[in-house]
Amino acid sequence: MHSRYVRTLADVAVGDRPVLIGLSVRRLFCDSPSCDRRTFAEQVEGVTVRYQRRSPLLQHLVEMAGVLLAGRGGARLLQILKVPLSRTSVLFQLMRLRVPSVGTPRVLGVDDFALYADAYGTLLVDADTRLPIELWAGRDAEQLAAWLRTHPGVEVVCRDGSLVYRQGINDGAPNAVQVSDRFHLWQGLSKRVSDIAAAHRGCLSAAVPDSEPAAPAPLAERSEAADTPARRHAKRLFEAVHAVSGTGRSLSAIGRELGLNRRTVAKYARAASWQECIRRTPPRRSTSLDPYLEYLRQRWEEGEHTATVLHQEIVAKGYLGHYQRVKMAIAPLRRGLPIDTPRERPPSPRQVARWITITPTRRGLHATEALRRLLAHCPELSQAHDLVRQFAAMLDAGDAAPLPGWLGELAASRLPALVSLAKALREDQPAVVQGITTPFNSGVNEGRITDLKLQKRIMAGRAGVPLLRHRVILMAHLRRRYP
Repeated sequence: MHSRYVRTLADVAVGDRPVLIGLSVRRLFCDSPSCDRRTFAEQVEGVTVRYQRRSPLLQHLVEMAGVLLAGRGGARLLQILKVPLSRTSVLFQLMRLRVPSVGTPRVLGVDDFALYADAYGTLLVDADTRLPIELWAGRDAEQLAAWLRTHPGVEVVCRDGSLVYRQGINDGAPNAVQVSDRFHLWQGLSKRVSDIAAAHRGCLSAAVPDSEPAAPAPLAERSEAADTPARRHAKRLFEAVHAVSGTGRSLSAIGRELGLNRRTVAKYARAASWQECIRRTPPRRSTSLDPYLEYLRQRWEEGEHTATVLHQEIVAKGYLGHYQRVKMAIAPLRRGLPIDTPRERPPSPRQVARWITITPTRRGLHATEALRRLLAHCPELSQAHDLVRQFAAMLDAGDAAPLPGWLGELAASRLPALVSLAKALREDQPAVVQGITTPFNSGVNEGRITDLKLQKRIMAGRAGVPLLRHRVILMAHLRRRYP
């Protein structure tokens, strides 16, 4: 023994009071001539760690607060627990933790996620253990190929339809079986159906049932409607854009020449007629006042024209809305017009895509009837519906034998959205076949990315990639340890 000295260690609070441990330990020396250490301190197992002023229990508490809540949140929690630390100290203790090392996975999941704006990152997940392995900024092929070369032995890789990841897997693990995830295949098909519905927006009003057959408008009224300034402006822009859109010039160049935004040029270039570019006034939605409209009409005919009195009367009948809504509802009556009744809105392209892609048995009665009317009116959407149901049958049966014929039907459909999809799937057909016929999928990746986004938002989007990587990987192991 060389000497003694006192170590001061912080421990977890007791009874809402911080605890300090004063521990007298020995300083030892070695009298062997070959020993380089002149003196060294004694360590008490379970109480002290070299160069540390906290007990192992308190140190573990600080580290877990950093893993769970990051800097600011962890500092607030520790302050409640009578362990005052700054957010930077909490992050420092978090980044000192070693990330658990994992072996080469047999089934690897690869997917991207948005860091911020147009910046993306890549997440690798072990599909067998369901634990994240690696996370880095960017989604380039060379980075993925380099990781696969340093971790040989990956047999199956689940990915989306990204060309970048496909190239990286081919370069880094050419013998691995690539699986195009079923969710991304279905998501891509749904997006194309939504594009088709948007291109045939004029047909969507056919899904709304006619309450009563309306007489055709007189020719004079229709000509007046066609001569409004908005319609003349839309027709003039449509003709100007289509006059130069077939020359092979880019949308940006056309926009600069015509003095229009690129998105406006794209909207008019995609439209088949100028009527599709007119902003339509949506029909009024139903409100809580609708059950009382008939009563208001009756009281108006009886001679009661004061909105305040009418509001008080329907409040007594159970109306919970504001007086202003009653005043606006009876305003047409003051001009000799009928009260505006709510009408059903035409479905949006996204809603139509949802009706087409959802399982028929899960559609509601209203959606089924509306889709039936729409498909009877629009042959293009009916064709898309039939092709979607064929692909759904392949996924349900796990049989990819009809896939080549189905891709041929897509290419022959004369629908640009489906033709481009057929081209993309043909280039990735082996992985698509594996996605349909094998049980491998990217469900684990999607779950981990959802958790990753949660951790990123907890840190208000300010986390850098190293800190995000630490928290995502350590959080997954912590949940496995404390389920």
